[in-house]
Amino acid sequence: STCSFATPSRSLPIHIWDAVGGALKGSYRAYDHLDEITAAYSLAFSLDGGRLYCGYEKALRVFEVARPGRQCRVAPTQKKRSREGQTGILSCIAHNPDRQGMMAVGSYHRTTGVYLADTLELMYVLHGQQGGVTQVRWSADGNYLYSGGRKDPYILCWDVRHTQSTVYTIARDTPTTNQRITFDIEPCGRHLCTGGEDGRVTVHDLRDGARVADFQAAPDTVNGFSFHPSLNLAATASGHRRFPLGDTGDA
Repeated sequence: STCSFATPSRSLPIHIWDAVGGALKGSYRAYDHLDEITAAYSLAFSLDGGRLYCGYEKALRVFEVARPGRQCRVAPTQKKRSREGQTGILSCIAHNPDRQGMMAVGSYHRTTGVYLADTLELMYVLHGQQGGVTQVRWSADGNYLYSGGRKDPYILCWDVRHTQSTVYTIARDTPTTNQRITFDIEPCGRHLCTGGEDGRVTVHDLRDGARVADFQAAPDTVNGFSFHPSLNLAATASGHRRFPLGDTGDA
């Protein structure tokens, strides 16, 4: 019953599917001020799988997985006519694995917000990303938060106990692509791996962010990297949409 995944789609409800048989298990609908279905930009199940957290523009919505439909809890992330809070499209969500009730939310407005998952109360907003935040990831012990952005050459490491400044940055080759370049942390929590536009995967020691290894994984942009949760394996995705310029000279 827990082998499921969720998908958002433009102008359609969020669907939860049976990952084994492919059957539709439930639909969850969010509506805008015109009473039209609005699509989520990001999704994340709670750690116990009972709730589905969804990111929209300047708002979070939480659905109870056991109750498909339109009923949900809505929490604006920025007050009206105020600069306080977190603005922009909420592009990624990650729950802290230490079960202390914190979750991180990235925004295309180049910020990362840390919230209390139960109340959706904003604790603080982290600044410093050069591009819109496309991924947030917690360390295995829940004390450190890593964030990466679009067209941003650095992954930022934050100590959530002391957020005055970053602990260190991890460089990667992402100067021009608009793709999400995803990274992952190995299950034991010692190393982080990320791809780049040069087709290489770089391995970094999470004690100080130093690069300790790298290898050529593809002839084009490596836009995805993921560790297997239990086996000594990892998966990569690669590719880059290119538009060759034709002859624009006079005939």
